[in-house]
Amino acid sequence: MERIPYGIDPLQFCELTIPEDGGPHPVAIVIHGGFWRAKYDLGYIRPVCDALVDRGIAAWNMEYRRIGNPGGGWRGTFDDVAAGTDHLASIAARFQLDMNRMIVIGHSAGGHLALWLAAEKKFFAGAISLAGVVDLRRSWELQLGNNVVEEFLGGNPNEVPDRYAFASPIERLPLGLSQKLFHGTKDENVPIEISERYGQAAQARGDAAELIRLEGSGHFELVDVRTEEFARVLETATRLCT
Repeated sequence: MERIPYGIDPLQFCELTIPEDGGPHPVAIVIHGGFWRAKYDLGYIRPVCDALVDRGIAAWNMEYRRIGNPGGGWRGTFDDVAAGTDHLASIAARFQLDMNRMIVIGHSAGGHLALWLAAEKKFFAGAISLAGVVDLRRSWELQLGNNVVEEFLGGNPNEVPDRYAFASPIERLPLGLSQKLFHGTKDENVPIEISERYGQAAQARGDAAELIRLEGSGHFELVDVRTEEFARVLETATRLCT
């Protein structure tokens, strides 16, 4: 694993882990969650990256400025995710990364950022949301994470409607690529309703979006590499980019 900066801020870096065999390698951009807050970092999602690498997929584990960090939230978090992706493209040849076989995968708030990134950058083979906060207006209505969406965007939908239109994946549809939304039916952090609404809207707009309901699962089984839920995620990621 190599830590690679993509900006001058200490939080503007990614961890690149590459399979041992020769490339070019398919690659997964991995985005951690934590309701976009500073106290949650990329550490907890490293095992997911290692599992991808074991499947022959290079992993670009992305860190970014968050709520509570200078420049984080609106709009630095978005700028960081975009810049980190652009930097990966600039070093792809050096590390033998196949950008034609690249996916983005994110958990919780990272699922939001993954689908937002797929809307911004049109070169992904697919996108995977793991219990993603993919409908920001509805998430604001539900007051998820102690009203974290309003904190993240600097206002409610009536005050800053343009920010919701820019930031919320459901409002950026269609994305024009394969999307897989994994969500546990017993998720108490991000209710499955969020992914259900997104999946229905995406299909109505002509996108190849699939909701994978994980019966009885909560929020973190999706990124616990010991679970059957994660085994399904890993199989899907492998199919999308190899």
